[in-house]
Amino acid sequence: MEWKNNLSSMLGIIYPIVQAPMLGITTPEMVAAVSNGGALGSLPIGNIAPSTARTLIQQVRKLTTKPFAVNVFAYDIPISPDQTSFDAMQNMLQGVYTRNGLGVPPIDLKTLSFFSYKDLLPVLIEEKIDIISFTFGIPDAAGVSLLKQSNAKLIGTATSLEEAVLLEQRGMDVIVAQGIEAGGHRGSFLADSFPQVGVMALVPQIVDRVKVPVIAAGGIVDGRGVAAGLMLGASGVQPGSAFLLCNESQATGAHKAAIAAATDTTTRLTRAFSGRWARGLTNTLIAAVEDANVDILPYPYQDALTQPARKASREQDNPSFVAMWAGQAAGLAKERLGAAEILQQMISQTEQLIPSLAATTNNAAAGSPGNHS
Repeated sequence: MEWKNNLSSMLGIIYPIVQAPMLGITTPEMVAAVSNGGALGSLPIGNIAPSTARTLIQQVRKLTTKPFAVNVFAYDIPISPDQTSFDAMQNMLQGVYTRNGLGVPPIDLKTLSFFSYKDLLPVLIEEKIDIISFTFGIPDAAGVSLLKQSNAKLIGTATSLEEAVLLEQRGMDVIVAQGIEAGGHRGSFLADSFPQVGVMALVPQIVDRVKVPVIAAGGIVDGRGVAAGLMLGASGVQPGSAFLLCNESQATGAHKAAIAAATDTTTRLTRAFSGRWARGLTNTLIAAVEDANVDILPYPYQDALTQPARKASREQDNPSFVAMWAGQAAGLAKERLGAAEILQQMISQTEQLIPSLAATTNNAAAGSPGNHS
């Protein structure tokens, strides 16, 4: 087994390790540190304003000349919820905020507007981003064709075998197999489907079915997880929680303290914050929404309703209303280290477990790519 394989060659990296795109946590500094270390940093832009996305991309470019990916939320914005449902959720949340001394102004449903992934495609093409990953779905045929014309490599996220097969059919060049252990939002996108398959069962089944490279994601925090993912047949791995406590992380002090104290049973799946299923640490907001007899709004409307409280809570370093996304193995994350050091420890431990990898490291480094993004 060698570090250099079909995935690392395709992406122009030394180590087939991809930093998970954690929106709200990942910074340009984190992305650059991972890329400069020979792996693939990932910049999450979700569905933010195109101008903001361009600024973030340019910030990464100032910090690295190595390859990095940009992650986009590929989904169709649903029809606006009815005013009654919106008011019911907002009134419940306002009551919780008031009881907890958190002053958050209400939101007018009529003023909400959202950017689509389609608004971001011109920015990705103009900025010559040639590694693009997607979560929550697949771009439409026109979008895929447009990106293919720009020679971009496309990475899709699957939480089931059925999703993986569809991603390959729709033109994805790489598939992330996201197990139920993974922190943050689930990448599930098929209607009325909520797969809950662990990464150990998911990866081999996808590897055996598709012809494109597969990246294992979920519960991978150190070299043991990297080695396991590769032994399962994945061409690469995607750790996320491993970087939650790093120096470049945007996680608040309280969030980091909660992660450091996490165990295998600390996290849970919830729709409370955003309307989509996501794994994180429980807190006041999650408990209040799930205990209330109020329908949770679809994403991104629920997300928009909780955003002001999350912002205010972050500013106070109060974990009660912050979305503390974390995977089931987040308690293994290392504190007070830089992302580059975490990556190097991951690589070194993997090479101890799979000695054949270490023998190829120098050769891989000698052929490391140059300017690329």
